[in-house]
Amino acid sequence: MSTPAHPLSRKRPSGRNALLATLMLLVAVASAFPLAWMVLSSLKTPAETMQVPPVWIPHAPTLEAYEKVAGVINLGRSMWNSLVIASVTTAGILVTSMMAGYAFAKYSFPGRSLLFSLLIATMFLPPIVTLIPLYRMVGSLGLNASLAGIIVPNLANAFGIFLMRQFIAGVPDDLIDAARMDGASELLILFKIVAPSVAPAIAALALFAFVYHWNSYLWPLTVLQGNADAYPIVISLSRLLSYNRGAVNTGLVMAGATLAVLPPLVLFVFLQRFFVDSIVGSAIKG
Repeated sequence: MSTPAHPLSRKRPSGRNALLATLMLLVAVASAFPLAWMVLSSLKTPAETMQVPPVWIPHAPTLEAYEKVAGVINLGRSMWNSLVIASVTTAGILVTSMMAGYAFAKYSFPGRSLLFSLLIATMFLPPIVTLIPLYRMVGSLGLNASLAGIIVPNLANAFGIFLMRQFIAGVPDDLIDAARMDGASELLILFKIVAPSVAPAIAALALFAFVYHWNSYLWPLTVLQGNADAYPIVISLSRLLSYNRGAVNTGLVMAGATLAVLPPLVLFVFLQRFFVDSIVGSAIKG
């Protein structure tokens, strides 16, 4: 008959764990503070945004700033442009990254290691270095001042290929060989067998790509050349800064920024479970 454990023998939370939890809480609060301040400021009256010391919580929240945003910029058009750019680019990155990652992970061909090394090397190039060559290529294709000019050069991504290659390499070869023996094509194997096996990595890549291209500013501004009808929301928001005189219209700027943040935030909420799974999976593999 086993002897019950003494109450003092139970593990108690150590001071180190408590300190770590406190530190994580402080980091989370510090990270969320700018977002919370932006939303709260968008609900303040002009007088509250100018008050010193600052008003943390609006006394009478108002949506007046949100109503004014649509009158200053073409909000619907700008949001649609950003959605098209981010969605199409993300879809292209997912497809090309999966196909190239599958080839690098499961195929043996001459120069594979060298080609993969060169691909990794391109990740260390600052975007500003490739700006002029890409702009000249877009011009030669006749895609200047269009959404296609923004999207086409970004349909493949070195980081995405690297990420997919690392996760696809962990898919058992026996599973792929069995599918080939059953007569499945390589594309069918990739999208019906391999893709579900690396779903967390796909979700993480989709989140990274969407947020990056939703927030992209320099490249769209360079390509569009003043074509305001094709401006994404990030460029259109810069027009709101001219209305921020003496902090009178700070709420207007904050309202526009809040609207611009919503789509990536909603996407993160839906994909956060897969995103965390991808981090945990990579840690276990490592």
